[in-house]
Formats: sequence, structure tokens, C-alpha cells
Amino acid sequence: MSGRRVRVLVVDDSALVRAVLTQGLALDPEIEVVGSASDPFVARDRIVQLRPDVLTLDVEMPRMDGVEFLRRLMPQHPLPVLMVSALTERGAQITMEALEAGAVDFVTKPAADVQRGLGEMLAELREKVKAVSRADVSRWKTGAAQPRPRPAATRALAVTTDKIIAVGASTGGTQAVRDLMSGFPADMPGTVIVQHMPPGFTRLFAQNLDLVCAMTVREAREGDRLIPGLALVAPGDQHLRVVRSGGTYLVKLDSGEKVNGHRPSVDVLFQSVARDVGANATGVILTGMGGDGAKGLLEMRQAGARTLGQDERSSIVYGMPKVAAELGAVEQQGNPAALGDRLVSFFEKRP
Repeated sequence: MSGRRVRVLVVDDSALVRAVLTQGLALDPEIEVVGSASDPFVARDRIVQLRPDVLTLDVEMPRMDGVEFLRRLMPQHPLPVLMVSALTERGAQITMEALEAGAVDFVTKPAADVQRGLGEMLAELREKVKAVSRADVSRWKTGAAQPRPRPAATRALAVTTDKIIAVGASTGGTQAVRDLMSGFPADMPGTVIVQHMPPGFTRLFAQNLDLVCAMTVREAREGDRLIPGLALVAPGDQHLRVVRSGGTYLVKLDSGEKVNGHRPSVDVLFQSVARDVGANATGVILTGMGGDGAKGLLEMRQAGARTLGQDERSSIVYGMPKVAAELGAVEQQGNPAALGDRLVSFFEKRP
């Protein structure tokens, strides 16, 4: 990155955590920590005064939690926010609510082996701070970016039992996947989703998607059959593959080596779909850091699948879709809602 450094404001009620995050971020010469705040009320004043590019925000704080702060902040001062979350049930729940309230991504505090885990967490935080610093979050300016209303299943789809949709996303992906799928009718082809997230978070992500989608959405289990009307989210820390078994497609999960630094990996999903589903599949690659999924999407396209990618303008981080487009893996680009409409049109009955 050239030019001026990314200006960061650290918000956490713990003085120790503020110091650790400040020192950890300062290790990167492209980042400048311009200040810190012990609670949302101090943070609000510092945002106006210091004009940070990125905010790191503790999910659980006294006086006002991170979610409530975001709900008030984003319509007034939309800026990229990274949540710092505990790897607990409550931490995961609040983090998911924060993502729905406008946060672009999160990092998790180490639960075990704190010394090593802290270094990894700070490295991840530095990368994400730089990646999201240019994110366009202006959609929150008018208040919460509302998902489209759940559609009635009125559009007649052609027979879709042998069709599969595979979706991959990372940073900024929870909102992008929601925008993509909230327009799907209830009988949309079986759908599999890899969203880079830790265990526990993926289950809550699936539950939240289920509330806004006409399809049934849940976390995938070993041996699940892919059928129309069902969308399955890869569990955190497990790769998901689609395998053909006779005339049906099944889910296989495993805890093999990380691929592109991720488990689940979008490449692992897309490559399995290219191999076992081929031309009956459609692949979608959405916002995210790095290049996970790009090669797999190219393999899908070479196997005859339709392939779609999120465009730069609507991406929180134009990484994965950019690499895929540069490889020639993407047939069409657009924002997630437009891609969702395009997908539906692929499967509609022609008069």
C-alpha cells in the first residue's frame, strides 16, 4: 500500500487489551494507531476528532455493547469496523449481530495457547485492518442496509434436482451471501456455502440466514443430501466436498490440512464440484481477502459450470473475486443482489 498509513482507533474497555492491540498494530509500518477509547461514548468523540479509517471494537463492553454502538454509529459515521470477539457462544452470537449491524469482519481472541495464539490473532488483525481500510460502507448511511423481503415461491423453476449452486466468501461475506440468497425462491437448487469463519460462528450464520431466506438454511452435516430448497453452510474448521453417489449429491466433511490458509476452503469445495457435478453446477465467488476459490472456480468453468463473481464496487474486499476474474474464471460480475437475480433466471422455466 502506498501513501499515508491506515489510521486506526482501538475501542476496548480493558486497558491491557488496548495496549496489546495498539502495540500489535504498530508493528506494521503501514498502520498508525491514532488513539484508543475505553467505551463507546469516548469512542464517539474520538471518531469525530481523529477521523480514523478503521475501528477495532470489543463486542462486550459496559455502558453500551458493541452492537448497540454500531447501530447508532453507522447511520451517522459509517466506517469500516472490525470486531474483536471471544470464542464463546455469547461472543459468537454478539459478533453475528454486529455483522448484521454494519461491522465488516472480526477476529477472535485466543482461547488456548495464548502466547502463540495472540501473535496469530494480531497478524490477522493487521492484515484485515489494511484490507478493509478502503471498504465502502456508505450503504449504512441511510440506516441499516435492509435485506430484501423474503420472496414468495411464485416463480416457476425448471426441474432442479440435479443442479447445484456453490458459493464462496470471506471478509464482508456474511452480508454479501445474505444479499445474494434473500431473493432465492423456496425451491432453488441445493446450495452449498463456504464462508471463512471459526466453529460455532458458522452455525449462527446459518441460523441467521435461515431467517431471511425462503430456502431452508442450516450447518452441513456429514452425509447430507443436496436437494432443492436446502442450503448448507460448511462448519467452521472442516472442509466441505460435494460427491456424487448414484443419482444424488452428498456432503463429505473432513479436517484435513488448511488450503490457502483456510479450513473450510472455497477451493476445496469448488474443486469437488468441478469434479463431481461439472456442467450441472453454478459457482459464485464473493468478497474476501486473498485468492481462495479462484482456481477452483476456474476448474468449475472449465468443467462446463456457470460462474459468477462479485464486482469491485460492491465488494468489501475485492480480493477473491479479483483473482478469479484475472484467471478467467468469472463469466459475469455484479453486486450480490443482482447475481442472485441472475442465478434465479438460470433456473426459471422458459415459456
